[in-house]
Amino acid sequence: MSARLRDLDLGGGLVLPSRLLTQRFARSGGAGGQNVNKVETKVEVRLDLEAAREWLGPARVARVRTKLARRLDADGRLQVTCDEHRERGRNLAAPLARMEELVAAALVVPRQRRPTRPTRPSHQRRVAGRRCRDATTARCFAIEFAAHEVLRQAVRAAARG
Repeated sequence: MSARLRDLDLGGGLVLPSRLLTQRFARSGGAGGQNVNKVETKVEVRLDLEAAREWLGPARVARVRTKLARRLDADGRLQVTCDEHRERGRNLAAPLARMEELVAAALVVPRQRRPTRPTRPSHQRRVAGRRCRDATTARCFAIEFAAHEVLRQAVRAAARG
């Protein structure tokens, strides 16, 4: 698999060109034997969000910055890394796909909730449930009260006699 950057397809006709991306390779830890010590397979891919304004617009870039703030580096670029695989090409393909998913998800604007009135049957169910719990509590209280009353009378009788 060749280690080349490609355009990011965010869906909905949005495509960010590969020139907005930078890649850096480093030595990876973990499994791989001697290969780990001599081959730079870890990949860091960064997206220049300032340059992406031209394609996304300022509002979308601001949304990506707020949603993915933990993944931004000191220069304000979106950073995704991968060192899962032993091959450099697979380690490059994985963060590109992940970056597409992250940016596409950050661009989704949730629908605004419109408050609605509860339906009459749901209101009746809620009130009926409350009445049932009230009756149970009243029964428990009555039993507890009766037990206390019996105990109180026994204490008074013992004190008199």
